[in-house]
Amino acid sequence: MPARIKIFFDGGCQPNPGRMEIALVARGQTHIRRDLGEGSSMTAEWLALIAAEQLARDLDLARSAYVLLGDAAAVIAQASDAHRCRGPSAEHRAALLALAGGTLPPIRYVRRTQNLAGIALARFHAR
Repeated sequence: MPARIKIFFDGGCQPNPGRMEIALVARGQTHIRRDLGEGSSMTAEWLALIAAEQLARDLDLARSAYVLLGDAAAVIAQASDAHRCRGPSAEHRAALLALAGGTLPPIRYVRRTQNLAGIALARFHAR
């Protein structure tokens, strides 16, 4: 079985709450979106996860061909249904599930130092 394509995601805001932004990295390409409105870091992480799934759709990847990787343990646990979602998180999970056609792809936690999207976002700010 061929290796899955890794799609890294990260979201943040400055300050928290503040202006949200996200980063995605897939197939060696970095995608950064800024000025996503005002919100919390949790909302930004959800937006990044949803954008990662949208990127997989845009790349026409089969569900078994990719894995979503991020460092937001709480969002990953809620998305994977390991923790209960309430309020906005429940709405974000519903949007993710709808985008994914009712079946979520693998969503895995990676440490911050391994998250290529988080590294890209940090480098963007360091310029």
